[in-house]
Amino acid sequence: MSRPFLIVEAGQPLASLRRHRGFPHWIRVAAGLHAGDAVAVNVEAGESLPPHEQLADGAYAGVIVTGSAAMVTDRADWSETSAAWLREAAQAGQPLLAICYGHQLLAHALGGEVGDHPGGREMGTVDITLHPAAGDDPLFAALPGTFAAQATHMQTVLRAPQGAQVLAKSDHDACQAFRWGECAWGVQFHPEFSTTHMRGYIDARRVVLQREGRCPRTLVHDVRATPHARRLLRRFVHHARGLAR
Repeated sequence: MSRPFLIVEAGQPLASLRRHRGFPHWIRVAAGLHAGDAVAVNVEAGESLPPHEQLADGAYAGVIVTGSAAMVTDRADWSETSAAWLREAAQAGQPLLAICYGHQLLAHALGGEVGDHPGGREMGTVDITLHPAAGDDPLFAALPGTFAAQATHMQTVLRAPQGAQVLAKSDHDACQAFRWGECAWGVQFHPEFSTTHMRGYIDARRVVLQREGRCPRTLVHDVRATPHARRLLRRFVHHARGLAR
């Protein structure tokens, strides 16, 4: 029987999208995991992450960190505790994939810099461009040089952790993905988002987008499927399970 994946639940989707359940469910479905293949720990709600001895003993095949509406720069107690846990897990070589807020939290945990993006909000379906370093990466090497992904964020990784390889960018964001060590990845975009999720986020933010001079109708119209981004989750699962054997 395959070892389960640990999903670190750092937040909840927008209220208007919770009829589609939470981030752990979205991630599990996009990753091709069955219900028994993942265990979620809601750190935002105060649930405790397992001791690192369990990770060292091989209790989990890998760790996936969700997004959140929280801000890493707020330094909430649960967030800082989770960052310390992630730092130790990454240093121990535990396979990690951190998404959006998780991406920023992992960068912060490993000594990088996180803050408000100077260009403001990135939202909608965006084009991700890989750097040459991605050509040798276990997750990104099989992806095309440019692919579509869903994104929604205000903060960003302003400086990647020392020793990290920045693997991808978008026109808006210089650090859409990085790898630290052999098996810890952060991605700013949302590989688990479907077009329904992305359109729902844009619709919920339509007033603020209009205030920012953006056209929600155009953003919704431009939403498209992102199969290569979603494929990244399955590649992580496959890679982590290979390492866990």
